[in-house]
Amino acid sequence: MALEFVIEQADAATAARCGRLSTRHGDIATPVFCPVGTQASVKALGPDDLASAGVEMVLCNTYHLFLRPGPELIAGLGGLHRFMGWSRPILTDSGGFQVYSLNELATVREEGVIFASHLDGSRHLMTPERCIAVQEALGADIIMAFDECLRYPASYEATRQSMELTGKWARRCRAATTRQDQALFGIVQGGMFHDLRTASAKQIVALEFDGYAVGGLAVGETKAQLFDLLAHSLSFLPIGKPRYLMGVGTPEDIIRAVACGVDMFDCVMPTRNARNGWLFTSAGKLIIKHACYRDDARPPDETCACYTCRNFSRAYLRHLFMASELLAPRLLSIHNVYYYQQLMAMIREAIRSGGFAALLAGAMAASS
Repeated sequence: MALEFVIEQADAATAARCGRLSTRHGDIATPVFCPVGTQASVKALGPDDLASAGVEMVLCNTYHLFLRPGPELIAGLGGLHRFMGWSRPILTDSGGFQVYSLNELATVREEGVIFASHLDGSRHLMTPERCIAVQEALGADIIMAFDECLRYPASYEATRQSMELTGKWARRCRAATTRQDQALFGIVQGGMFHDLRTASAKQIVALEFDGYAVGGLAVGETKAQLFDLLAHSLSFLPIGKPRYLMGVGTPEDIIRAVACGVDMFDCVMPTRNARNGWLFTSAGKLIIKHACYRDDARPPDETCACYTCRNFSRAYLRHLFMASELLAPRLLSIHNVYYYQQLMAMIREAIRSGGFAALLAGAMAASS
């Protein structure tokens, strides 16, 4: 079996739960946050940095690895785990979002998507079958069905057609799989329309995937819409299968999504914000370039046990950032990734101990 999911504890007042995902590359405690390693690398960090921060699974991107260096090369060198020196689980997304977001001239047909490479303009056809073949060559533990991503806002009719196409592609992805050691997740779409999300969820669940993702959210809608549509989508998904919210997000949003019943997250926010000098701390955000930190001898977060906080001052980190030293994004990213892993550990412990309601109340207050 490619994936086993066990719910170990459920919160009494919400839909939050903690558990364990078992894959061929190890177990993962859930809820889990996956740092994004778009091109087989979490920017500025090595596998040792990730392991030291407590990371259990990373996400890599099918679109980017398909274009460069190519799935055949990665497969020939032993697969993605060996290629990037990461022995823990890996999730690959389908590349659908990048096909649409990076290519204004992408042409969507029932067969698949014809798109121009953002690297050299070369033309490619990505079909559901090819999407699965690429992900099987990469060798990730969890792979995603090919879906259509719509820009926000989109009309009801455009969203309906897209949702139906995603359902057809999901069926073709299911039929195209050949490996028994990879888990395949289906993706619920349906935009901002409850009835379309209902129809999409029912279509995808009927195909009996190993897990389910909710896509098409956090694309510009309000937070109220996001959590309303998320809860609605999740209500149609099997309780005993892992649920993955794609591309979210802030610490407060993660806590609120866990309360809805989400088990898996990914987002570029920890590392992207770090490269821009924005640190997440127990006292709130810290913008390291601010002049008030020029001679500040304190660590970024006095409650944090990460490598950066144990060894370096705000003054030193500000100096590195202002001087554009390469060490700055590494040290700041180490802290932010560690912060997110500690956040997930705190969420899991709150669910186990009965303290999740208080944690949720704090997140709601912070995001209001």
